[in-house]
Amino acid sequence: MKIQWLGHSAFKIVSDQGVNIYIDPWIKDNPVCPITLEEAKDADIVCVTHGHEDHLGDAIEIVKKSGAKLICSPEIGNYATLHGIPYDEGSIPINIGGCTTHKGITIHATPSVHVSALYGEEWFKNKVMLPNGSSMGFVIVTEDGHRVFHAGDTGLTYDLKLVGEIYNPDVALLPIGGRYTMTPELAARAAAWVGAPRVIPMHYNTFPSNQQDPQRYLELINNLTSGIDVVVLKPGEMLTV
Repeated sequence: MKIQWLGHSAFKIVSDQGVNIYIDPWIKDNPVCPITLEEAKDADIVCVTHGHEDHLGDAIEIVKKSGAKLICSPEIGNYATLHGIPYDEGSIPINIGGCTTHKGITIHATPSVHVSALYGEEWFKNKVMLPNGSSMGFVIVTEDGHRVFHAGDTGLTYDLKLVGEIYNPDVALLPIGGRYTMTPELAARAAAWVGAPRVIPMHYNTFPSNQQDPQRYLELINNLTSGIDVVVLKPGEMLTV
């Protein structure tokens, strides 16, 4: 399995069987994303944690161009229907605690603590926000049993301990930006609770408002617990598991 950071909270995961999974694919207007929208046409699955523009991103356009399945909340699924992706056909909406399997990849929806509305086409044209329900995270289980936890945007919550206990992820993708998500101090506690042997920090160093030092995050984790490898990626870099 390969995990590529595309900057901010966007990732591409390629399973051992070659299934291409994009999470929160904010590409076109992402100032640190190293790929073009055209390169994302290889998508098989597109997962969206919530409707903020830096997470919904280019998901609808990617799904329409690639034929990928959109994994999202029911609210985003209904919104996507209005923009040419039929509910339960082009999308597979799930809710927190639920799961689905597509092309051998099982995706579990987990809680996150984060306010959200839906910033879609209507926002950019007329500054209209739409109801979004709740944000969520995902545990993605590949055909060979690798488990990746993408926490989405979240504050620190005891639900993160349950994610570790129930799903036992191999890799955790945790936000550390500190203004709209957890601070590095809280994200270090989250890493200890989730207990994944590898942690990739995300949702930082995109804007002036979320600048953080990932090496300091590593030190904070080491002060709390042992046995966690903090993998600091630059946008475009990849971890092979």
